[in-house]
Amino acid sequence: MALRFTFRQLEYLVAVGDAGTISLASQRLNVSSPSISTAINQLEGHFGIQLFVRHHAQGLSLTPGGRRVFNEAKRILGDAAALNDLAKDITERPRGPISMGALTTIAPLVSAQFRRSFEQAYPDADVSLHMGDQVELLRMLGRAEIDVAITYDMEVPMDVHFEKLISLAPHVMLPLNHPMAGQRDVSLKALEAEPMVLLDLPLSREYFMATFQSVKIRPNITERTKDLSVVRSLVANGFGYSLVNIGVKNTLAPDGLGLAILPIREDMKPVTLGLATKQTSQKSGIVAAFFDHVRDRIGAEGVLQT
Repeated sequence: MALRFTFRQLEYLVAVGDAGTISLASQRLNVSSPSISTAINQLEGHFGIQLFVRHHAQGLSLTPGGRRVFNEAKRILGDAAALNDLAKDITERPRGPISMGALTTIAPLVSAQFRRSFEQAYPDADVSLHMGDQVELLRMLGRAEIDVAITYDMEVPMDVHFEKLISLAPHVMLPLNHPMAGQRDVSLKALEAEPMVLLDLPLSREYFMATFQSVKIRPNITERTKDLSVVRSLVANGFGYSLVNIGVKNTLAPDGLGLAILPIREDMKPVTLGLATKQTSQKSGIVAAFFDHVRDRIGAEGVLQT
C-alpha cells in the first residue's frame, strides 16, 4: 500500500502538537500557517480521524486518537533522523580530536600502537593519550576529560558503558632461575610461603587478593609497588614472584634480566579488558570508529597475549 503522507506533514503535525497553536508552530518552523493547516487537514483525511480539537481563540488540543498518531509520528521522525545520522557517519570520514585513556599497566603495551594505527587509518583524527589507574580513569570519564578508556570491568558505574574486548586470566611471573620457571604451569599453593611482589594499584590489588582467596591461601607479600616495571625488575632480581594479567612477547625486565610468565594451574577468574565511555544514546563518529578499530586490533596476533 502506497503511503499518501509525507515526513513534512508529520513534522507539521508534531510541531502543532508541541506548540498548541498553528501560529506558534508556523513561527517555529518558519512556514506559513495555511501550509500547516492544509497539511493537518490532509492527514486527517488520509487517516480518517480527527487529530485536533479546534478551540476558538484558544488554539488546538490533540484528540485521544490524535495523541496516538502524534506519538507515533514523533517516533518515526526520530528514527528517520537516526538513519540520516548513520548514513552521514558512514559516508563521512571520522575527524577531529579524541582523548584516549589507558590503564598504566596496559598503556605501554597498546596505547602507542593504537594511536599510530588509528591515525594512519583516519588521517584527520587527532589522538591524545592519558594514563591512570582504574579509579583515575573512571574519574576522568566522569569529568569528560577523556572520551574513551581502555580498562578493566572493575567497579564500573551505571553511567559508564563498557564493551568487552578480551578476557585475561592471571599469570604467575617468576625469575628465570626459579625452580618452577621451566614448568608448563604453576600452582599458587606451591608458592604460598614464597615472597610475593604485589602490584599495588586500586582495584587491581583487590582482584589479585581475591585470586588468592579463591584457592584459600594467604600470600607472603614482602614488596609493594604501583609501577609494573618495578614489579618486573624486582621479580627478575629474585625478590619474589608476582601476578599479572598481561603476557607479552618481551619477557625481559627493564634491567635486561629474564622473566618466566606462566599460567596458573588452579582455575582462576579472568578479568575483562574493554572500552569504557560515558553512557550516551549514540557514540560520536570518531569514538565509534575508534571502538571498531581497537576491537579489530585487540585480536590481532601480537597485540596482546594471554
